[in-house]
Amino acid sequence: MLHEDTLSDSVLRPTFITVDLPALSKNFHAIKEYAGDSKVMFILKANAYGHGLIKIAKHLEALGGYYFGVAYLEEGIMLREAGIKTAILVLGGIIGNQIPLFLEHDLTITASSIEKLNQIEAAAESKGITAKAHLKIDTGMERIGMHYYTAHALLKASTQCKHTIIEGVFTHFANADEVDDSYTKMQVERFDKVLSFYESENVKRPMVHASNSGGMLQSVAPTYDMIRVGLLLYGVYPGAHFTELIMVEPVMSWKTHVVFFKVIEKDHPVSYGSTWQSNKQTRIITLPVGYGDGYMRAMSNKAKVIVRGVKYAQVGHICMDQMMIDIGDGTAYNGDEVILIGKQGDDEEVTIEDLAEWANTIPYEILTNINTRVPRVYIEDNDSSVLS
Repeated sequence: MLHEDTLSDSVLRPTFITVDLPALSKNFHAIKEYAGDSKVMFILKANAYGHGLIKIAKHLEALGGYYFGVAYLEEGIMLREAGIKTAILVLGGIIGNQIPLFLEHDLTITASSIEKLNQIEAAAESKGITAKAHLKIDTGMERIGMHYYTAHALLKASTQCKHTIIEGVFTHFANADEVDDSYTKMQVERFDKVLSFYESENVKRPMVHASNSGGMLQSVAPTYDMIRVGLLLYGVYPGAHFTELIMVEPVMSWKTHVVFFKVIEKDHPVSYGSTWQSNKQTRIITLPVGYGDGYMRAMSNKAKVIVRGVKYAQVGHICMDQMMIDIGDGTAYNGDEVILIGKQGDDEEVTIEDLAEWANTIPYEILTNINTRVPRVYIEDNDSSVLS
């Protein structure tokens, strides 16, 4: 574990993320058990949801992760250059001139139209190698993918490919994190109708996947052959109504330290814009963290942090690199630990969901918004800590 007396030797800044790899392992096994016979694709896009792309990928690969999913080509290339051998599907849209790089790095491509599929096939033929692709069907997201009502043509075209292995076919649920599952149910019905092509044409069906973290937990969404899990892997539930279905624990905590203490007089405003002032003399501490680190300005005058086991309010506009906390008559000293996300002792906790509520956003944005200038410290399975 990371201890106070090793802080100066372990991190460059007094603000850092701690990533609990044993907790990640527990979540990995809990998800695998819940998935049953379905395989699991673990989603690593956006720097593994802020947890660190390479470190998380290596840990999951060592655990026996079956498949990884990323958003962009460059994420896949980074994983390959780091030595990751696990199959990787790039889920996002592509431009034709990127395809040779997919082939060079053994990355599986999302074919979202007949035109894209033809480009993949042509590139593979020209290089004399075989490409791997998953067909993307749009059943109601209206992002990328062939519309469910025209998808027959894409599936038909895929059966003619000689240089491209159609490894999978998939869709994406738009509302799988909602209590109301009616839209997901409609998308399932549309997708199943598309999949009937394989039986009607007497064609072997490739691997099918649709559910994300929310979809896996929604009873109306079949798990098919594989599920794609991102948020849940990192110990954050896609909705509060799912917490009783599977037990996962947060992998990330975020800490900083007090760098300044002052007493301010009544009616003296704090920070840019003078949006907050105390109606009495009070004590203010300054923390070396701000929206430049991903602690969003939208949380100004709403957020709370934990100092010496007590929750205190953030006051004034959050600055790019600093923010202020009103501790009233409380006690704090320079160097004191401050919890931004996580627990201090057994009583007080600040969750990622709390930050999302204060910023009027979703946990996904909180996690992926934390800047890479914030060091990540990894708690290893052997209870040691590694800086990255």
